[in-house]
Order: sequence, then structure tokens, then C-alpha cells
Amino acid sequence: MSTLTIRLPDDTAERLKTLARARHLSVNKLIEELSVQAITAADVEMRFKALATGGDVSQALAILDRLDLR
Repeated sequence: MSTLTIRLPDDTAERLKTLARARHLSVNKLIEELSVQAITAADVEMRFKALATGGDVSQALAILDRLDLR
């Protein structure tokens, strides 16, 4: 486990404390959960971009044509 010191504006720090209390979490646990969410979102974006570079546009359009988008 690592220790990380961050500087935040006072109002942001207070809002994080309020959010942590509302979720019945410590600020540490809240930051950990938010960090995991951010990392997961970045990983998903990178995965989709990697898949998109090898994608077949005509095949993708054919799939969209089969969808009922009404």
C-alpha cells in the first residue's frame, strides 16, 4: 500500500468529506473508490480505441442496419 499526498482547494476537500460522510466511508476509502472508477473508465476507453483501430467499418454498418432503432 502506498501513501499519496494531494493538494486540493479547501472547498473541494470539504465537499469530499461531506460526500464520504454521506456514503458512510472514510475520505481515504472514497478516494480509493473514485480512483478505481477513473482507472477503469480509462482502461475501457483504451480498450475500445484499440478495438476500433482494427474494426471493419462495413461490418459495423451492416450490424447497425440490422438493429431496430425505432
